[in-house]
Amino acid sequence: MLLFDIESIEDKNSALDHLKLQSPNKKSHATIALNLGGSLQELSINDKSIIKTLDNMDYETSYASSVLFPFSNRIKEGKYTFGENEYLLETNEKEEKNALHGLVYNKTFKVITKEITEAHASATLEYKETHKPKGFPFNYSISLKYTLTDTDLKLKVSVKNTDTKPFPFNIGWHPYFSSSDLYNSFIGIKSNKKFVVDKAMIPIKTTDISLDESLQIKDNSFDDCFILNKNNVNFKTPDYEIELSTSYKENYLQIYTPKDRNHIAIEPTTAPANSFNNNYGLQILKPKETHKISWMINLRSYGLHN
Repeated sequence: MLLFDIESIEDKNSALDHLKLQSPNKKSHATIALNLGGSLQELSINDKSIIKTLDNMDYETSYASSVLFPFSNRIKEGKYTFGENEYLLETNEKEEKNALHGLVYNKTFKVITKEITEAHASATLEYKETHKPKGFPFNYSISLKYTLTDTDLKLKVSVKNTDTKPFPFNIGWHPYFSSSDLYNSFIGIKSNKKFVVDKAMIPIKTTDISLDESLQIKDNSFDDCFILNKNNVNFKTPDYEIELSTSYKENYLQIYTPKDRNHIAIEPTTAPANSFNNNYGLQILKPKETHKISWMINLRSYGLHN
């Protein structure tokens, strides 16, 4: 009986700790960086390389495959009001002076449980916030459960409010998908609204659009947020086709094309940028309550040319 495997990898040169989930035949594997927010740094399914380590962007710039909590995308100038209090977050997007991509992308997660069977490997990671960071003075715990099979990868996120006060939040994921030919790759989404942003990439209004079929990337450059009509997105390259889906019902999608044109960020979120101020997708988590959401990457076929 051949089982899936979970391997712990310590990189002494970069001081990074990784966890590698892999199938018995080694054709599927997922590599997770524990001290980069529990982010998924590599993913191959059935020998199809879907997510790779980015060569031309460091993690501090790309936030590659990080989980975005307690907010995804940007908070304008790091400022927001919740209840009767005003808060000021650290602004890690220096040029635009915004707070970007939440507070857990660079935290160290601990491995809580592991499971291996003939059909899958899964690992649950956890981070507990007890220091009440600047601009978000609340305690919480967040767990990430990665499950790898021969055909898909599932990420289940659970957030618990361990504080005595409620707090605002939204949540997102920031995977970059690899393509050998982005020009001839296609993204399929269903949406009739997208956000118009200002120079600091802060939404100022929505505009009507009509997307109901696969869109060829070609030379298009994206840094756009769409309101989705469905909870799934398709991405096709000359080498593979995947479906990215979520358990959540009201969804937004950020699409970003970096300059290298070897990858595209397809980011499912429960809110657009600046939700702490514009209230789009904003949620409140009460003390002792837990919020759960799952995302799945499913390999649908072996490519457009097969």
